Amino acid sequence: MMQQKLSDLSEDERERLEKQRSFVRDHYDPDSRHLYDTLKGKLDLLGTILDASWINADETWKLQSLGVTFGDALAQELALHWILVEDQYGKDPALHDPGTTIILFPLTSISKRIVKGERVDVRQLFDEACKTVNRLRAELPSAGPH
Repeated sequence: MMQQKLSDLSEDERERLEKQRSFVRDHYDPDSRHLYDTLKGKLDLLGTILDASWINADETWKLQSLGVTFGDALAQELALHWILVEDQYGKDPALHDPGTTIILFPLTSISKRIVKGERVDVRQLFDEACKTVNRLRAELPSAGPH
């Protein structure tokens, strides 16, 4: 089994994430797009898109775009950083908690639930992810203040 290799996002990966981010952000009308910059704005927009069923279960790229926005919200709340993780399955953007071994894969956190036919409560999913990261931080041997 290949070890995970962590690296900075390539320019191509950064551009791809930005395209996916823009897809979600552009659900706001131009005068409201600044709301995307806030945590509440990201989570509210995700909730609206999901509650209105604007994206179908077979629209993988769009669903993963929601995952990028979800990841941006987690990064904003928990001071995580986007990185690239390479393993035996390929390369994927992920969130890393600097100075720890904590890695999250938000791109599929919404899509895998939608594909299974589950209803996604974005705020609940967000709160659970934050609790998990904070619990893991507390359990890490040399976890100092963040």
